[in-house]
Amino acid sequence: MHDESAGRPAGRPDWRQQFAEQARAERADLALMCLLVGAEADPSVDQAVLDAAQIELDRLAGLLPFGLAGPHAWAAALAELLGGRCDFGGSPADYQRLESSLLHEVLRRRRGLPILLSVVWIEVARRAGAPVYGVALPGHFVVGFGDPHEQVLADPFAGGRVLTGPDAELLVAGATGAPLDPSMLLPADPVDVVVRILNNIRAWAATRPERSDVALWAVELSLLLPSHPARLRYERAQLLVQRGEFLTGAAELDAYADVVAAVDRTAADTIKGKARAARAMLN
Repeated sequence: MHDESAGRPAGRPDWRQQFAEQARAERADLALMCLLVGAEADPSVDQAVLDAAQIELDRLAGLLPFGLAGPHAWAAALAELLGGRCDFGGSPADYQRLESSLLHEVLRRRRGLPILLSVVWIEVARRAGAPVYGVALPGHFVVGFGDPHEQVLADPFAGGRVLTGPDAELLVAGATGAPLDPSMLLPADPVDVVVRILNNIRAWAATRPERSDVALWAVELSLLLPSHPARLRYERAQLLVQRGEFLTGAAELDAYADVVAAVDRTAADTIKGKARAARAMLN
């Protein structure tokens, strides 16, 4: 793997090291991990930007009323504050913007994808003491309040609208064509939330070949997570070749082929052929 610090300006913090440490922490800081993704995406982000984002989450939490009790009260208070007074929400156009997946930009613009808006809801509510967690419904991330067996679901993308059981079933059916499974309503682990955010960013970049830079750093951050599909190494190798880093990409292809050879010799030979083709581009 090439030197990840090679393109980092002198004096710039090693965001990737912090990201990797958080991913393996006993209690990963969801907000910090999301902000570190933003730091990777935006070279102008420095420690002051990260601190300002955390301070804004603290400020918003301080605007919630005291003495809230019960999941319905928490859901209503977050909807009134974030969806109402602060106008956080989303629209179809937000799916076309990379900023919609970057927490510091979502806090600034108050617009984003369902999962990033949910991160705002979760982090503001958590700071205020709410029993809150993410719920990774297929195709549409939402927020849960209260005991998972008697939870109240809210949709931050729709300003915090409370979802009934049929509402959740419709969201899942629309995304997958399958019925809602109870396992889909369990609290999402912070690292799993970040995995989904990075998958969204990779999907965004995949339709924009001119943004292979975004695809590459999103893959490389994904590879820093405790568990990841081995195929991400192949994706990274292909991106390196696509970006003209032929020797590094070829070496990565060879390494991945060695892994694949244990289960599929034909596929490994095909990948080795791609490595040779990548090296030939230097001739």
